[in-house]
Amino acid sequence: MWSLRAWRRQRILARHPISSDAWRMLDERLPIIAGLDTAERQRLGERAVLFLHDKHLSALPGVALDAHGRLLLAVQAQLPLLQLDELNWYQGFHEIVLYPDDFISPQRHRDASGVVHEWDGEHSGEAWQQGPVILAWPGVEASGQWDGYNLVIHEMAHKLDMLNGDANGLPPLHGNMRIDQWASAMQSAYDRMNEQLDADPDAETAIDPYAAEDPAEFFAVTSEYFFSAPDLLTAAFPAVYAQLQLFYRQDPLARLRRIEALHTH
Repeated sequence: MWSLRAWRRQRILARHPISSDAWRMLDERLPIIAGLDTAERQRLGERAVLFLHDKHLSALPGVALDAHGRLLLAVQAQLPLLQLDELNWYQGFHEIVLYPDDFISPQRHRDASGVVHEWDGEHSGEAWQQGPVILAWPGVEASGQWDGYNLVIHEMAHKLDMLNGDANGLPPLHGNMRIDQWASAMQSAYDRMNEQLDADPDAETAIDPYAAEDPAEFFAVTSEYFFSAPDLLTAAFPAVYAQLQLFYRQDPLARLRRIEALHTH
């Protein structure tokens, strides 16, 4: 049966193929996509092209954004969705704003006693409910390694979290997942991190201590680690890794192990 949506999709993909030069750039700049098979690479490339057609990238003065840079961002944004059905997971926003460096953002927090605290914070990324994603371009360029840091995936995880409303660390789970198991895995790991930092604010935590800020940041940071340091995440919080594996329907640790095995032979 003929579908207007499918026709439009094929038209966009036909008009914007990813060149072999662009793939070489992606492979060089994004070690975290190594280990994907041919079908996965094709799907990732197609979804990145469609993402760039759907979202508007606004580069502020000081950001030199070319076609390769746009693709670098889009491929990282689409990696978490690689094995998920195309259900418009990144709905509710149409723009990504790119800053030339970290930016100052006004912050507001009401504490448990009802006192409102306001301050200016320096950020490299933000995701707003029903609003744009904001990224510092140096953070985008520094992402993509197997080092536990990925600004793009972090902010996109917030957008997934916001599909249920305010970001609270609970994205829409699949039918084969149980909220109680998700909550148990996430909460116990989150509590352990907070106990460690309460005892020693300078403690060397297994993952970025920013994860202990609140449940939303815990989900975003562990999503970063899931794709860019799965060995560290599964060693620290295996139950969290297992839940993220169910949610994203991927196993980056297996990909990392395959890559390591290739390099040792």
